[in-house]
Amino acid sequence: MDMLKPALYLIPVTLGDSSLGRVLPEYNREVILGISHFIVEEVRTARRFLKQVEKGIDIDRLTFYPMGKHADEAAFRKYLEPLVKGEPVGVISEAGCPAIADPGAQIVAIAHQMNLPVVPLVGPSSILLALMASGFNGQCFAFHGYLPIDVSARASAIKKMEEQIRIKKQTQIFIETPYRNEQLFGELLKTCHDNTMLCVASGITCPEEYIHTHTIREWRKKTAPALCKIPTIFLLY
Repeated sequence: MDMLKPALYLIPVTLGDSSLGRVLPEYNREVILGISHFIVEEVRTARRFLKQVEKGIDIDRLTFYPMGKHADEAAFRKYLEPLVKGEPVGVISEAGCPAIADPGAQIVAIAHQMNLPVVPLVGPSSILLALMASGFNGQCFAFHGYLPIDVSARASAIKKMEEQIRIKKQTQIFIETPYRNEQLFGELLKTCHDNTMLCVASGITCPEEYIHTHTIREWRKKTAPALCKIPTIFLLY
């Protein structure tokens, strides 16, 4: 490809143990090989991903800037200095697409404030893939991220989502820390109305992929799926 134009490239990665060829276009590889500066969620996994993209890549010539646990606007502006000088910069999160239920959004916002071009690359989003496979309303939906940890607050949040389903016909999408997936699944069966539809989309694009949609009444009659430690998207409708 021709010399890569200076921009902030948002680089998707796999959602787990799936081959790059299944979920990422060849164009992404060409872009990655044209970048020397990467803003990353975790340096070690970013280095491993780049080695998967190109075994012969010279990791030592690359510069990595960790996003850290907390947003730091001063640091993020410094990370974008290579782009200001005319060099492309990449953003890599731990799984899926940067800035979608993952760090990176503030870096993108700062790039726009600085009038720097932003280029999103094609790749897997577990949220959209789950919505596609759920059979639920894809015209009107809401993503809530993590629900409250407190049991009563969580039950209240679930009831509010059911209300939005009734009023707006809006699909409700949310996630949980993988080791608490099975607890959340059990709470959904206890809290939701019998006729509410629940889609469980787990391990998307990976060998253990599990995507099923049933009413809450039907789910109660089934053996609970094994969801512990597997990234899972929950959808209600």
